[in-house]
Amino acid sequence: MYPPQTLEVNNITLSRGGKKLLRDISFVLSPGHWIHVQGDNGIGKTTLLRAVTSLVPLDSGEVNWGQKNTLHDMPSFLKDVFFMGHKLALKEELSPFENLNIETQLMQVESTSADIFSALDYFGLRGREQVPLAILSQGQKRRVSLAKLKLTRAPLWVLDEPFVALDTHSVGLLIGLIEGHLVQGGSVLLTSHQNVDFECPGEIMRLSR
Repeated sequence: MYPPQTLEVNNITLSRGGKKLLRDISFVLSPGHWIHVQGDNGIGKTTLLRAVTSLVPLDSGEVNWGQKNTLHDMPSFLKDVFFMGHKLALKEELSPFENLNIETQLMQVESTSADIFSALDYFGLRGREQVPLAILSQGQKRRVSLAKLKLTRAPLWVLDEPFVALDTHSVGLLIGLIEGHLVQGGSVLLTSHQNVDFECPGEIMRLSR
């Protein structure tokens, strides 16, 4: 179980080049809950996720984690959040195993070789653990990236379109993984153009212009 930490986003506003991308956005994400951010293309869904994880600076407002402004204790917050963006963040010349081994070191997570093999096996990649990533299909590469979720210890998952390029079976595996994370007291903020349904409590937040 994860320690009960709540994410609070209070009236955040963000602009770039004189254009307002986010305006007075507020929400609360409690432990064991999910929020699915929806909206038209270009509305600012990815920007919102990046703002929450401090990857882009805010014009105004604040993001609190465990009742503390994330800017005041950024190392602690970054240790508690796992962000997965559009890009796979994998090295094509390395194998799936090598990619995940490097990732666990970057996340400062103690994982054995067996843990990494198990994470890849969960997403149907048995037998492909040691081949160059470059020869895998796009869907297989996506599953390698998603296998990081089996290894992270972060209670807050921020996932930008995690269901892209997945077949129906893999979508089911990912939904099961997310639900298991929520049951343990983790929380999930995600975007997706697909309609996904979780048994755990949560809500849809739609961005509009």
